[in-house]
Amino acid sequence: MTCRTCITTPRWPNERYPMKVLVIGGGGREHALAWKLAQSPKVQHVYVAPGNGGTALDPALRNVPITDPTALADFAAGENIALTVVGPEAPLAAGVVDLFRARGLRIFGPTRAAAQLESSKAFAKDFMQRHGIPTALYAAFTDVAAAHAHVERHGAPIVVKADGLAAGKGVVVAMGADEAHDAIDFMLDGKPGARVVIEEFMAGEEASFIVVSDGKRVLPLATSQDHKRIGDGDTGPNTGGMGAYSPAPVVTPNVHARAMHEIVRPTIAGMAADGHPFSGFLYAGLMIDGAGNPRVVEFNARLGDPEAQVLLMRLKTDLFDVLMAATASGDQPGLDSVELQWDRRVALGVVMAAHGYPGSVRSGDAITGLPPAEVDAVVFHAATDRRADGSLVTDGGRVLCVTALGDSVKAAQQRAYATLAPIRFAGAQLRTDIGHRALKSR
Repeated sequence: MTCRTCITTPRWPNERYPMKVLVIGGGGREHALAWKLAQSPKVQHVYVAPGNGGTALDPALRNVPITDPTALADFAAGENIALTVVGPEAPLAAGVVDLFRARGLRIFGPTRAAAQLESSKAFAKDFMQRHGIPTALYAAFTDVAAAHAHVERHGAPIVVKADGLAAGKGVVVAMGADEAHDAIDFMLDGKPGARVVIEEFMAGEEASFIVVSDGKRVLPLATSQDHKRIGDGDTGPNTGGMGAYSPAPVVTPNVHARAMHEIVRPTIAGMAADGHPFSGFLYAGLMIDGAGNPRVVEFNARLGDPEAQVLLMRLKTDLFDVLMAATASGDQPGLDSVELQWDRRVALGVVMAAHGYPGSVRSGDAITGLPPAEVDAVVFHAATDRRADGSLVTDGGRVLCVTALGDSVKAAQQRAYATLAPIRFAGAQLRTDIGHRALKSR
């Protein structure tokens, strides 16, 4: 992807530097956001709430053990936080942005109503149908028998999605009817109020298309692609993502232009027209067929994870400037003043997951062998905990994302795997082929 010219450093009226920033969340995406924001010369302190073992180890970051939205707003007001950035989906769906804005606190992320693009699969599908945004044919069900009958009528392959937040794991791509029926029973049976969306199977290659929006304007980030399935060769169940790389060769200039024209801009315009302006990171998961036609698999109302890690490794522009522009008001410089500069190298990240992931996960395994930080290779923590004695243990499913830069996909891949080689924890799982699609395309 061709680099663009970097923004000239803006002046924010009535603001004094250095400033304080708050990042809400405790995963790998939030570690990457905090790491990048801390590099800004305009930022004095970056707080991460609640953070993780990796953010606790970073002297440039400070963990804050707060998750309650009201308490977070109180902290932001009391500490004179200049900008709050929301990382994960749950606080967005809970309305943390609405709460902050009601108190006059500057925050980057979509409102609860706008975040429905992610928090409700049915809302997103209805929205796309209403606004003519290309996606798979679908039907939504709350009744188990009706959902089973739909599968019997249409057959497999077919896709079954839980309607709601599922941390990237509420999707079953059923290659056979029995698998689809099992998914329906798991998602609906005995669960009052549950709903599933059943979609036609879309063939092609997936890519992540992420933009920054202020509710009217959009600024596309570099292209990226993640690996959803747990096993090498894209086998096994779906996960929240086992690795990623940027740029993504499958997003050609033509696909990029079509994604902006047919998907991103109509989505931002449609949300505004519906009374729910979308400001924040908009993530469109694309399925790109053999003819280069993009369709939306799903929307996320946030940066991807592990896409965030590879994108922020490549971003050369000051992220604080970008997010301040996206939350500007009055005569402050807005998104139209921003152009992004990207490192020309490839970034590639490999996720190390805990025993049992993506099913029943074991926590508490000791992590050893973490290498010292490097400029071009960073170990981003996602599910780690730092104990009182200073030791690190696993604390969830996807534990680490080891991310590296290289002059080619192969070079970045080799560096990432070399960096993670000494890291140990019991039951660790990782794919050995992250980047294989990009290597095949060259």
